[in-house]
Amino acid sequence: MKRLQQIITAFLSIQLCMHARVGEKTMKPDQPTKHIIAIGGRALVAPYTIERYLVELSGKKYPKVALLAQATGESTDYKLRFFTAFSAVGAKPYNVSLLGMVDPLEIAKALLEADIIFVGGGNTKSMLALWREWGVDELLQQAYDNGTILAGVSAGAICWFQQGITDSKIPLSTLPCLGILEGACCPHYDSEQERRPFYTQAAMTGEALPGIALDDHTAGHYIDGILAHVLTWVPGQKVHKVTAEGNAAFDVELLQ
Repeated sequence: MKRLQQIITAFLSIQLCMHARVGEKTMKPDQPTKHIIAIGGRALVAPYTIERYLVELSGKKYPKVALLAQATGESTDYKLRFFTAFSAVGAKPYNVSLLGMVDPLEIAKALLEADIIFVGGGNTKSMLALWREWGVDELLQQAYDNGTILAGVSAGAICWFQQGITDSKIPLSTLPCLGILEGACCPHYDSEQERRPFYTQAAMTGEALPGIALDDHTAGHYIDGILAHVLTWVPGQKVHKVTAEGNAAFDVELLQ
């Protein structure tokens, strides 16, 4: 990873030189507010309520949204859904590929210049392996520290936590993830029947960390590492706190 750190340092140095003016004192910037939005399922579906929430959160008129779609093998259909959704809500979407001939400096530039990084669903275990091989895990930590909004659905929700509940391999199991957020995360809590009993039992035995379980059409919005907003855009959907003592539903905010 030494080479990756050199690439990140070089890229940030170039950006600093571009914005510096002769004779100005270098001021230490305020610590940026850090956001992660973990979506339980059914993102990139009209009327694009959660996508609009992300765009508005950025505070930009036309925010740049980078897609990491490695969990689907960079599916063409998935990329089309992503471009359709974020174009509809006024963003500038683009794809960041790790297939074919990869230029690490271009990957760093694409991720560190984004206003929002969106991670798609699919096979979390394979996605994380590919990220670690190319150093994307370190780039995502750097982007987060810089104030880039991190978001994603399913695999793109659980990847930010210490641990995810995943069907990347059969049967369901726990998976070590990036560890930017504490605890565990389980998506599709209402739509895949085996998930609730598995996570409930695994939390009781200590196999799984305590954490959050997300129905489809819901999201947890973390600010500076703390769950600040529990969201849904479909009435009746729930988000659960899961501990060794069992499940408890959070109060949810309904997005319009």
